[in-house]
Amino acid sequence: MSATGVQPTGATARRILAPLALAQFICSFAGSNMNVMINDISEDLDTTVAGVQVTITLFLLIMAILMIPCSKLTDRWGRKRCFIGGLVLYGIGAVLSAVSPSLGVLIIGNSVLEGVGTAFLIPPVYILTTMAFSDLTSRARAFGVVSGLGGIGAAAGPLIGGLITEAITWRAAFIFQAAVIVVIILLSRRVVDPLPPDPTRPFDAVGAVLSAVGMFFVVFGILQADNDGVLMAVLLAVGAVLLASFFVHIRSRERAGREPLLSTKLFKNRTSNLALVTQNLQWLLLMGTSFVVAVFLQTVRGYNAIETGVIFTAATLGVLVSSLAAERLAKRYSQKSLIAAGFVVTAVGIGVLLALVEASSRAVAFAPGLALIGLGLGVMLTPSVNVVQSSFPEQQQGEISGLSRSISNLGSSFGTAIAGTILVSDLASGNTTYVIAMVVLAALAFVGLVVSLMLPDNTGQRTVPAATPQPA
Repeated sequence: MSATGVQPTGATARRILAPLALAQFICSFAGSNMNVMINDISEDLDTTVAGVQVTITLFLLIMAILMIPCSKLTDRWGRKRCFIGGLVLYGIGAVLSAVSPSLGVLIIGNSVLEGVGTAFLIPPVYILTTMAFSDLTSRARAFGVVSGLGGIGAAAGPLIGGLITEAITWRAAFIFQAAVIVVIILLSRRVVDPLPPDPTRPFDAVGAVLSAVGMFFVVFGILQADNDGVLMAVLLAVGAVLLASFFVHIRSRERAGREPLLSTKLFKNRTSNLALVTQNLQWLLLMGTSFVVAVFLQTVRGYNAIETGVIFTAATLGVLVSSLAAERLAKRYSQKSLIAAGFVVTAVGIGVLLALVEASSRAVAFAPGLALIGLGLGVMLTPSVNVVQSSFPEQQQGEISGLSRSISNLGSSFGTAIAGTILVSDLASGNTTYVIAMVVLAALAFVGLVVSLMLPDNTGQRTVPAATPQPA
């Protein structure tokens, strides 16, 4: 809604949706396109597969750990201002990455600047989308476009990145990102902030530090699995203590009548909690599969960037087909059914991928499994987001949007860190570590299925009544 409480017209809402969806596309693209550049970047910057893995994981992790604090800052600074500021920061990071002379500079440009920029611009995407579309059908359609382009960006990242890398250089892929950012900024001129910013809104800096550092230690600990088991255990323990301290801190602030970084009330909604778990696992599966298959193709099978990217076309088409059908599926099936079906199809896809790749060394053997994985993930990305966002009134959209995106990006980080670490731990063994990594992903798909079946049967069948607009 606008600041005056007027619902945007259909045409206005659609114009707003274009730059928001494109922003989600490019951020998801950035998370997966580097997978096909691993050999090229390693040789050019004199680094290793593990070094590139750290760069990718840090990008995803920084998005995750800053998403909640940045979502709160949208209330203070305004949603559009944070959106544009994030785009500018992202663009600077993309240009720096394109000219980076070393892995350290690439990490600053890609992992840090693009990661922080994404953390600022993504929460407004979901806040503005939720407020612009009030009923279930239109909101499902809008989230279908946003989440669909996000899934397509992640799935098409290897293909587009591979084409650019082979035709020009891996550096040109970052120039492509910067160019898209410029287009989004131009399209964003039509975006109007639905609620006025509130500069006096308190910000929980201590909570922001505890949550960010805690999540960092957890993911960084996972990355140490193949180097030092003791160090991994220590880092995970420190992360767990910091996250526990974070929850104690925000509960203490609430009891004292002070606004915390994240309201504990968000975790009292069982439906939202379950849907958040499914979101985390969906992105874990998407990014984990993308990284594992891309590394396997390049380091074990010896494929170049464009060959690897072309193989991922099957997954891209799968996500595209299911995303385009999101609105029609939302009318015919419950959100719970779609999420559960998505995990089943994804698990079957992983099984097919394992069976055919073991049986044949031909590139075409990857297509059926990747297509099924793309279909499965595309089917459930939109319903999960819709369930979470629709579980809360407008006053809490800033908080739940930040939490939702943080959980999803944390899943992306886990996917690259967990599955990637298993694979990178012993690339010389060829198929063995690839199979182990994919089996772990299949097991996590089964966990997602179990969680989705715990959702209420009427999940997503109605929209939470819109609350009276108040300054955020």
